[in-house]
Amino acid sequence: MRGYRAPGWLPGGHAQTIWAARFSRRHPGEPPRFERERWTTPDGDFIDVDIQAVPAATADARWLVVFHGLEGSSNSQYIQAFASAARTAGLNFAAPHFRGCSGELNLAPRAYHSGDFEEVGWILAHLRERSAAPLLAAGVSLGGNALLRWAEEAGASAARTASSVAAICSPIDLAAGGHAIGRGLNRQIYTRMFLATMKPRALAKWAQHPGLFDRDRLLAARDLYDFDNVFTAPLHGFKDTDDYWLRGSAKPDLHRIRIPALVLNARNDPFVPASSLPLPCEVGAHVTLWQPAHGGHVGFPAGAMPGHVMTMPREVLGWLRQHA
Repeated sequence: MRGYRAPGWLPGGHAQTIWAARFSRRHPGEPPRFERERWTTPDGDFIDVDIQAVPAATADARWLVVFHGLEGSSNSQYIQAFASAARTAGLNFAAPHFRGCSGELNLAPRAYHSGDFEEVGWILAHLRERSAAPLLAAGVSLGGNALLRWAEEAGASAARTASSVAAICSPIDLAAGGHAIGRGLNRQIYTRMFLATMKPRALAKWAQHPGLFDRDRLLAARDLYDFDNVFTAPLHGFKDTDDYWLRGSAKPDLHRIRIPALVLNARNDPFVPASSLPLPCEVGAHVTLWQPAHGGHVGFPAGAMPGHVMTMPREVLGWLRQHA
């Protein structure tokens, strides 16, 4: 993946991001078939986890768990592609949904956020109970940052739960990513796209818990900085957006990770400025950096038009298994 080059017919980070998400093939044959499980959280809420299990004859197979990105779900192209790769490799697969992302509003006066390492840790521990060996774990975009934050906080104890982890196109410097998505063409395309689903979900949360936040300020929010200031930060114990972006970012503490960790970022990612990516000297001995020039944001399309997005999950899974 370090040497990845996009197809000549799909130049540029925006094209590689948007085309891969909307038009490229996600699996080589039949789509993944999930069984949904609903888990009750320690605070009395719930999360939904989509499971793809291997046949009972190989029930002791290792598990791959993949956390989705902002406003993602098991329908996201990268989850579908990872599930296909897991099926081919004979691995059990789990796609947990962050609260409110499975199609049903969660119950508690909270949602999810980029630094939600405690939730990630609880989910991983729950899956580890049914696994014969430590998990393989990956996270995409927001989910990858949260996964790295878990590995940082867990330190050496992480090895009891996960043998290796990977973060794909994650904004591990939340301030750099947040400001980038709020400027220029990014603001017109991606900010509008995210707010189109985030605002209605937040308003449904306000109806569920009247007075939970300033509804008028949320309606006036025009970018993710404003949205996080009125909704994400205060609901999850942060002072404001700046405090959330600072404390939620994985980049400053990558050196604390004590299990093999892959951090994959395309240098033409519209969401994650190349200038914000870590250098090898900043990450510690357990962290591997892949920073190809091309790929966009969770794109990495390959092949002739319409292309496919199966190369990245196969290579990431290969790395996870090699370093397990």
